[in-house]
Amino acid sequence: MLKFLARRLAGAVVLVFAVTALTFTAMSAISGSVARQIVGQTASAADVQAKAAELGLDRPVWLRYGQWLGGAIHGELGRSWFSGESVGSLLGGKVPITVSLVLASVVLSVVVSVAIGVAAAVRGGWIDRILQTLAVAGFSFPSFVLGLLLALVLAVQLGWLPAVGYQPFTEDPGLWLASITLPTIALTVQVVAATSQQVRGSMVDVLQSDFVRTLRSRGISAPSLYLRHVLRSAAPPALTVLGLQTIGLIGGTVVVEKVFGLLGLGTAIVSGSTQGDLPVVMGVVAIMVVIVVVINLALDLAYAWLNPKVRTS
Repeated sequence: MLKFLARRLAGAVVLVFAVTALTFTAMSAISGSVARQIVGQTASAADVQAKAAELGLDRPVWLRYGQWLGGAIHGELGRSWFSGESVGSLLGGKVPITVSLVLASVVLSVVVSVAIGVAAAVRGGWIDRILQTLAVAGFSFPSFVLGLLLALVLAVQLGWLPAVGYQPFTEDPGLWLASITLPTIALTVQVVAATSQQVRGSMVDVLQSDFVRTLRSRGISAPSLYLRHVLRSAAPPALTVLGLQTIGLIGGTVVVEKVFGLLGLGTAIVSGSTQGDLPVVMGVVAIMVVIVVVINLALDLAYAWLNPKVRTS
């Protein structure tokens, strides 16, 4: 297990390096006019050149990236080119919002996907057809459209939940849960649609296996058969799909945060990209990549626990 974990950590480090390097290079290629935006359109060419030199835009991209990476490793993400505020301070209050949405969405996706997939595979018949229809319908609904509908019906018309805003967990856990419920549902529906279908398909395949017939002949109880044996064998493919869906889920937070007025990392990266504020964009990208890496590492460990062959592959 330690070797398996070491391989996954090495891959995670390479992923973080590759994504941040590509992002830095792409942002640097379009940041030529940033100095002019900062000093103003009426500033002289000398002032623009001086600001560009101050920002380091006159140095090679690889050198500037190396400097940023060295600072990021030590927890220093630089300062915003426009506000002058530390990127760490600027994003500090936004990270809990995005992390809350992502973690809540992943947990809810796992629970609901397993429940739907198992019910569809075990019950079959009309239940299976209804659940599959709902899954397809859910997958076809963009998260921002669903978010708008949820906010309109459950928040504005019925008043059950807040339509906008975020309440920190440390201040009031109940209001925190209420503030992330609608955006979490909006993010989760497509993930559940894809993952539940994979759970169902894997469950159907495993239920036709010889070892399942053997266990049934021995009189093992249905809950034990389905949850301890069949689901464990069917889970690895579903975890793979869930890992891929998590990447899309991170991207979906950008839009969903906007819909529900949540000032998370999605808002920061939109404003940073619009302005060309490289330090802010890099800070958000680095944090989001780390979130994806941590979640996928947890899924990999769960995969290895369910399928010991993976540890030595």
